[in-house]
Amino acid sequence: MDAETPALPTPVGAGAFNVYTGVAADDVAAKVIPTAAQLGLEPPRFCAACGRRMIVQVRPDGWWAKCSRHGVVDSHDLETQR
Repeated sequence: MDAETPALPTPVGAGAFNVYTGVAADDVAAKVIPTAAQLGLEPPRFCAACGRRMIVQVRPDGWWAKCSRHGVVDSHDLETQR
């Protein structure tokens, strides 16, 4: 990652847990990503930092997800990093 590319927010960034399944990243099952998530149709449901289930709201133009420990991330915030 270079200096001008910001890191992903903690709830969806590279962390200790899979954001779609909640499984620990070092577990073999964490490598499995649901098909809908691979197609970009599924928002993250688990926090990457702590593995907690997040509150997720899907909107017509995107989604937002909130971890009780690590805050809120909005899909619009991630668009600049595509």
